[in-house]
Amino acid sequence: MTTTSANSGRPGTRTPGQGGGRRRGKGSSALASERREHLVRLAAELFAEKGFQATTVRNIADEAGILSGSLYHHFDSKESIVDEILAGFFNEIMEAYRSVIDGGRDARETMAALVRIAFGTLEPHRAAITVLQNDWNYLKDMERFAYLIKSEDEVEKLWVDTIKAGQKEGLFRVDLDATLTYRMIRDTIWVAVRWFKPGGRLNAADLADHYVKVMFDGINVH
Repeated sequence: MTTTSANSGRPGTRTPGQGGGRRRGKGSSALASERREHLVRLAAELFAEKGFQATTVRNIADEAGILSGSLYHHFDSKESIVDEILAGFFNEIMEAYRSVIDGGRDARETMAALVRIAFGTLEPHRAAITVLQNDWNYLKDMERFAYLIKSEDEVEKLWVDTIKAGQKEGLFRVDLDATLTYRMIRDTIWVAVRWFKPGGRLNAADLADHYVKVMFDGINVH
């Protein structure tokens, strides 16, 4: 999973809806902008619940209480909507990741912070994470979503470099493959979106704390 930009080759700089993703009317008002954001939120919930491919433009319009044609005043397709959802997620998480990496912490502290950032996205970006898990293979083959592949590569490098730094610092075991370790961490975090329920016994921060404890201390009695 992850993040990157179609503009500069870096994640976090992609403009949502690039490549004809949305139609801009002259003199668009703040009210129109709010309406557009409302439609994105409604679509995001439908994508998370029904799946991106199973959700139609009519479904989104019905949920919003408008005609399908009215939706096209804001977006030219449902791909444009999910593009905005994914770009927003990517931009936010990569900005947070970079802030941690640039913070001068040791590798263990950096890894713990990265884990907490990832868990912290489960609630606000549930739709984006769910779409990436369920529809990755479908989206990545579309030209407008080419940045997904670049994103995966850059995020992986960020995590893998942190693991390797920890191995050099003597903080992490050197007999572990850094790339495989990252991918196992990544998958176990993102799959939590399937069962994590906001408002339950544990919040995202509690989950992150528990995960960090298991990741660094294991389940054996020392």
